[in-house]
Amino acid sequence: MINTWEQLSAIQPIGVKMLMNSIAKERISHAYLLEGGKGTGKFATAIQMAKSFLCSQRNGVEPCHVCTNCRRIDSGNYPNLHIVKPDGLSIKKQQIHDLQEEFSKTGLEANKKVYIIEHADRMTANAANTLLKFLEEPSSDTTAILLTEQSHQILNTILSRCQVVTFRPLPTESLIKRLKEEGITVSLSTLAAQLTNSFEEALLMCNDEWFAQARALVIKLCEALEKDKASIFFVQEKWGKHFGEKEQLQQGLDMLLLIYKDLLYVQLGEEDRLVFHEQKEMFESFSYAQKRIVSALFNILEAKNRINANVNAQLVFEQLVLRLQEG
Repeated sequence: MINTWEQLSAIQPIGVKMLMNSIAKERISHAYLLEGGKGTGKFATAIQMAKSFLCSQRNGVEPCHVCTNCRRIDSGNYPNLHIVKPDGLSIKKQQIHDLQEEFSKTGLEANKKVYIIEHADRMTANAANTLLKFLEEPSSDTTAILLTEQSHQILNTILSRCQVVTFRPLPTESLIKRLKEEGITVSLSTLAAQLTNSFEEALLMCNDEWFAQARALVIKLCEALEKDKASIFFVQEKWGKHFGEKEQLQQGLDMLLLIYKDLLYVQLGEEDRLVFHEQKEMFESFSYAQKRIVSALFNILEAKNRINANVNAQLVFEQLVLRLQEG
């Protein structure tokens, strides 16, 4: 679990160090916008910022994590920190209104106040305009922290009132290194790092037996398509059981996509880019023409799109297997 500025700066050296400098110099903006992809550390940084602002025993920029304020933030039971999340698909005007009402209560404990808005790009037009009025009359003791993966969806008038901090995608090598430090095998670490940019999500994947079994099934399917066509129906049956949910099948197809990319890398002599390193010799034994590999990549992507369009997933997979067999 990430709970120090040092850990955060290892993930986001530029943005986090800028925030640390601001806190160290007590130059706190009334509003921040942390923008970046999923899993880049935005929420962990927002919580760390809140702790640094509200901690009663802060040492430099680092919150103590043990005072009453820090512990109440961890427990989600501190009235001076309010977190707003989408209600369904969007953040409603009433949620922003409730936030304003909450912070205007005289019963709030004397201290700085912080609110975090997750997925700020999902605010309705009315919610965004209500927040804008809140930002236009900033209180010296209140700090807003907005989080978004799509800053272009946020009103320019809101952006102009925030200090924007960009969170870069995590380097794949860094993610693999952190997973290996948690005792995850190289093969699972490398695969998970290609499927998500989030360390927490990748760690959950790797610790789930389903994930390792899924990886093995994808390799088995690839092998059956090329060398053991007699077992293809048996493998298909196992796929149907293991990838029963729509999201599971999408992840299985993502793995299959990575395998066909590996086949292409082997032919191009770019073995250092392989995700399925342990299957290198198997890939080298395949007699795939590059045209067939490119066709397979196209067919897998098309299958993913059809599943997203709610076409019957089992039917889509069966048709994909036929196309992969035909080349």
